[in-house]
Amino acid sequence: MSELRHECGIAAIYHLTGDETSPLATSHGLAEVSRLMPRLLLDIQNRGQLSAGFTTYNPERQQILETYRELGTVTEAFRLNHRGKAESLMARYAGQAAIGHVRYATCGSEDLSYAQPFERHHLQKRKWFSFAFNGQLSNYAELRDKLLEDDEHHLSRATDTEIIMHEISREMSGDRRPALIDVMRSVAKKFDGAYSLAYLSALGEMIVARDPLGIKPLCYAIEGPLFAAASESVALLNLGFQTENIHSLDPGAAVIISEGNITIERFAEPTRRAHCFFEWIYFANVASTMDDRSVYLARKALGEELAAQEDLPIDGDTIVVPVPDTSKCAADAMAYRLKVPSVEGLIRNRYSGRTFIEGGAGRRDKAAAKYTPLRDVLAGKRVLLVEDSIVRSTTMRVLINRLREVGGAKEIHVRIACPPIVAPCFYGIDMSTINELFAPRFLAAGQPTKETFAAMARELGADSLRYLPVEAIARAVNRPERDLCQACITGKYPTACGQQLYQIALEDARCGVTTARTYETTRPMASISS
Repeated sequence: MSELRHECGIAAIYHLTGDETSPLATSHGLAEVSRLMPRLLLDIQNRGQLSAGFTTYNPERQQILETYRELGTVTEAFRLNHRGKAESLMARYAGQAAIGHVRYATCGSEDLSYAQPFERHHLQKRKWFSFAFNGQLSNYAELRDKLLEDDEHHLSRATDTEIIMHEISREMSGDRRPALIDVMRSVAKKFDGAYSLAYLSALGEMIVARDPLGIKPLCYAIEGPLFAAASESVALLNLGFQTENIHSLDPGAAVIISEGNITIERFAEPTRRAHCFFEWIYFANVASTMDDRSVYLARKALGEELAAQEDLPIDGDTIVVPVPDTSKCAADAMAYRLKVPSVEGLIRNRYSGRTFIEGGAGRRDKAAAKYTPLRDVLAGKRVLLVEDSIVRSTTMRVLINRLREVGGAKEIHVRIACPPIVAPCFYGIDMSTINELFAPRFLAAGQPTKETFAAMARELGADSLRYLPVEAIARAVNRPERDLCQACITGKYPTACGQQLYQIALEDARCGVTTARTYETTRPMASISS
């Protein structure tokens, strides 16, 4: 599913004064814990490969807060393949606390000025801060327009990250000295959408917060004097934290470090939960656990759901082939239930580049170079091709063609471990318009039928196509449907602005508008019926 990407991932780490003999504290001194940030970011690299960066805190340094950001992967940005350059960076930015970020752009431009963390300098240390953000504000346009009503205000970037920075700054303006939890309480009332964020000030205060619906994942761990947080649990586990000390942060809650103390406080009372189901299906690392549900076990359950609805005759020439890499869990589980081999008939070239950045023919060419069919495995076989999702269908069309022409497959039956994607995402996934999606034009009349799937298969060049039903998702994730955000497969959004944006997207689709992301609309949202 290389044509779909998540916006970003965040991480935080803090070495408090205390027991220096704790297992995680012995290898790095108080002022050196920032060295661990690249390791944290490497384990959430799946969430963004466009840029990486961190801000470190060191009260003994002239620049108490100092931010480093670069385009590229974590390895590229932090020069990890060049020992001398990497060491020079770590020495320059050494600090007892750090926040970090990896980014893929769903909002704004693909240049360094949009890379995070964002740092706001100020003469007063309490107003000098940096923060990193994962998610998307669906009321970005409304907040932007409200800020710009005053001619003295100016936004230099087309991104909700800058909006958040200004809203936090506003809470600290003048002589006000609000507690960090009160800052979060205030800004949470203004924000509609998904956000998890990490904040670090020149006073050495840190806050790590998760939105009241829990749309985006966020995990934390505390062992002795060391605190760390990341978008996914695998980053904390690989850093050395014990499994029993790793927890998902509750929606509407924040971990606060102030004056050497760690507290967990609530800044908003959730009216419901709306965990993004796509985290379990595709985005998260398969080794992660989010909100007490293993990503691996969720994907395994999806494969079992696919097997349960399979109606093709199975013979000795039938094989299951996953699209690398995140489809493998579902494919293996499906094959096991059907008692057929699961084989790697497609080999992914991990150095072919990022196909999701390309458009049109460029994306198709990159997709063709990215996957190599194995003719010795596929020739003459009935292939059950298992994929996480079909979004725009560019990659799937290329794969089917190459499986036939290069691989020599006799039949290709596409099986999708997800329901059809019929609506945009306004919470941080790079699919913001209806017309860019594959499924909606086939499903305009309502629920899919066998005839619908047959038409979709013909369009793709496959022999057949099947999706999972919507109700299969809650079973696989082991969460009630009411606790999941399934807007992209149902058109029902967990926030008011999300639902209003969907109405704009529907109108744009009817009018053939394809030039702009829906959430960057300049139309007043109040004029759109929800």
